[in-house]
Amino acid sequence: MDKSGMVIVIEDDADDQFVLEEVFKELNLPNKRIYFPDGHTALRYLNGPSEPIFLILSDVNLPRLTGLELRLELKKNADIALKCVPYLYLTTSVNHQHLIDAYCESAQGFFIKPSEYHEIKDLIELIVKYWTASTAIRAT
Repeated sequence: MDKSGMVIVIEDDADDQFVLEEVFKELNLPNKRIYFPDGHTALRYLNGPSEPIFLILSDVNLPRLTGLELRLELKKNADIALKCVPYLYLTTSVNHQHLIDAYCESAQGFFIKPSEYHEIKDLIELIVKYWTASTAIRAT
């Protein structure tokens, strides 16, 4: 994890992408953000050479490759695993099995998307503060 790295958001809903970007701007998050509409596109990007990454925020229910499937694929990539990038789910899914599967695959967080803007902002602020305060391991 590189605290100055970019934030990867994997979210197929354009409205949710817009809201998240507004929240990041309002919180003055200096990190670059990249948005992907599905897990397959994100996987292709993440498997290639990329800039340092701070956080990955992923929906669970995504087209082509779900957030859970994407997490499994990323764990197979030793280069990505060594970067110790926090993989967090931010989803509307309240499926109990999704929650179990996410934590069984070592997700660092599973958050249900609030419906109100101020609640989303508070949640994102909490997530960013937590990971900014945590001690990072830098891959060599």
